[in-house]
Amino acid sequence: MMLALTRDVKASRDWLAYGALLLVGGVLYVVCREYPADLPFWMPWEFSWPVFLATWLTLAWFFRGLARLPAAERPAMWRNACFVIGVLADYAVLQTHVDFLAQHMFFVHRWAHFVLHHTAAFMIALGVSGPVVRAGMPDFLKPLLDWHPVTAAMDFMQHKAVAPVLFVGLLYFWLFPEIHTRVMLDRNLYDLMNWTMALNGILFWSLIVDPRPHPPARLSTLWRALAIIFIELPQMVLGAILSLSSTDYYPVYNICGRVFDMTALNDQHYGGLIIWLPGTLVSFAAMICMLVVMRLNEEAEERKRIANSE
Repeated sequence: MMLALTRDVKASRDWLAYGALLLVGGVLYVVCREYPADLPFWMPWEFSWPVFLATWLTLAWFFRGLARLPAAERPAMWRNACFVIGVLADYAVLQTHVDFLAQHMFFVHRWAHFVLHHTAAFMIALGVSGPVVRAGMPDFLKPLLDWHPVTAAMDFMQHKAVAPVLFVGLLYFWLFPEIHTRVMLDRNLYDLMNWTMALNGILFWSLIVDPRPHPPARLSTLWRALAIIFIELPQMVLGAILSLSSTDYYPVYNICGRVFDMTALNDQHYGGLIIWLPGTLVSFAAMICMLVVMRLNEEAEERKRIANSE
């Protein structure tokens, strides 16, 4: 009787929390729609229900999962911090006035995508918090994660031959001048671009920094190294082309109106440098993480071998 009552109380608290989240989202939606230019920089420029719910539900399920899991199954504190920072970084570039700047300056747009595709995704991957979020989710949603179309799509996108091609391919695809022009003038396509970059980054970096040995990890150390090299060279080429070219490939920012006093070529050159240099640093960090993981797994295997021989 007491157990059932406790479950009912917890369920009521959960629904109250969801209701409060919807209420806050509704207020933000109305305020951002009516007074976008009057809001502080950290408030949404164009409110997005999908981004708002994805961010705060993920964090809510994450903290609830931490409370539910036994201490032995929780990630280390530094991994938890990485996950939370990564999720909040995504929110910062998508639901603050950074998004306004990204729609009017090419180099800010490149910084935003560098966060979505590289740094925030890398931090979320380091968090290895999928099991934690799953533990905090409502029970009726968990079967969706094991639904065959979902697992099949994950298997395809994280296949060792597909993942690096998809990572670089999306970067190039959204920066083709004709496609980029269309995207920057269509809000739905703009949102689709941001979502694909963020999710693809998480899927790719999760393969690279997976702390488990292969198997059960999808990629061996060799394939991880090859993937890092494969994505780095095309990024360097694209960054060099954009940062050294004397042709303005993205006149759409003249249509949108630049908010900073900067020539079109300077804007493009800075954007190219962001693709070129910071992207290289993230790849370098990923290579270090991969080597550390390899060494830790080797040491664990050696300890296991010694223990079995005694």
